[in-house]
Amino acid sequence: MRTLPPFSKMAPAEGAGYRREMMAASRLELNLVRLLCRCEAMAAEKRDPDEWRLEKYVGALEDMLQALKAQARKPASEVINEYSRKVDFLKGMLQAEKLTSASEKALANQFLAPGRVPTTARERVPATKTVHLQSRARYTSEMRSELLGTDSAGEPQLDLRKRTGVAGPRPGDEKQSAAELDLVLQRHQNLQEKLAEEMLGLARSLKTNTLAAQSVIKKDNQTLSHSLKMADQNLEKLKTESERLEQHTQKSVNWLLWAMLIVVCFIFISMILFIRIMPKLK
Repeated sequence: MRTLPPFSKMAPAEGAGYRREMMAASRLELNLVRLLCRCEAMAAEKRDPDEWRLEKYVGALEDMLQALKAQARKPASEVINEYSRKVDFLKGMLQAEKLTSASEKALANQFLAPGRVPTTARERVPATKTVHLQSRARYTSEMRSELLGTDSAGEPQLDLRKRTGVAGPRPGDEKQSAAELDLVLQRHQNLQEKLAEEMLGLARSLKTNTLAAQSVIKKDNQTLSHSLKMADQNLEKLKTESERLEQHTQKSVNWLLWAMLIVVCFIFISMILFIRIMPKLK
């Protein structure tokens, strides 16, 4: 006999409501996946600074993700976490692009976590991971351009000026460029020192917590060992006292038996003497 689906056993109104709910949840997830694919494709492309659609799309993704989490029949928690991971990556990438210097962009890009699973079956590598690698390479190129004074094509600005017939930089411009270069280097050095100090502080706190946990565990082990040792000693003492009590009990029973026998014998002999003495008194 063929088993009916769950909604076929319901009332017509309940079955229709269940089907509408399932279709709405599936449609919402499908729209979320489509918009996510579109955002990943836009993030991988080279965009104008005035491009505003990607930011609006990411905001719509956040709203759709919250609506999907609020559904009664939502996807598995692993799928929801993967969607959240990709949306957070796109949001963090947009925030990193708004920073002023390339060093700050590269630093913010390092803390971004791309998705782990491809969004569609046609992708071999997650698109967010590809976007992450592209943005890292782009920010590294921008940092190199700031340090070396080159343009986006990687050619020195001095050579371009010579090719276009523009005179070379004046001494004042060279001093200004050197000062800017020193400022950029100093900024990078300060960022590295700050990161090193934070990592050192984290390492120290981790070491302190580890030593504290080790000390607590060591004390607990010592207390447990002492408790086990005391329990063994108490067990041995209990066995010894039980044996002594048993021996005392046996000894007291033997003495009582002998005392009763002696008393019975004395009474018996006294009665015999009393019986023999009484007729002679008459």
